[in-house]
Amino acid sequence: MKKIILIGRSEAGKTTLTQALKGEKIQYHKTQYVNNFDVIIDTPGEYAQTAHLGRALALYTYEAQVVGLLLAATEPYSLYPPCITSMTNRDTVGIVTKINDGKANVERAERWLRLTGCKKIFYVDSKTGEGIPEILEYLAEEGDVLPWEDTKTNKNNTELC
Repeated sequence: MKKIILIGRSEAGKTTLTQALKGEKIQYHKTQYVNNFDVIIDTPGEYAQTAHLGRALALYTYEAQVVGLLLAATEPYSLYPPCITSMTNRDTVGIVTKINDGKANVERAERWLRLTGCKKIFYVDSKTGEGIPEILEYLAEEGDVLPWEDTKTNKNNTELC
């Protein structure tokens, strides 16, 4: 699978999405440092929210083939400036999280991610699993077996990372 780095502010849903992509039980866990798994890099929100730490994110993007900019549908503002995707030489996708929250405004979050330059947008509710298969299919490379495709050859069919 292609490796993805998840970037977003605190509480955007990066770690919850990481757990969902790995097929793990969803439980709250505050990310204190960069977690570099086989195909996912989960970053602390403070790295995206602090200018000096943001430089570290730029370096970590070189370890991934895909940059995922997360924006919760409940956010009152966007952390990302317009056209920021032009700053990376990696595929950059937008990921709208918390799409089923009662305070969600999915269309607004999508507009903000499109302003950054994201052409591909995923809509995710990590707790229900909505949108997870689409991300896994996007990250899959030739020869990868996705969890739902073949349980005989993929014995541990829920853990991908």
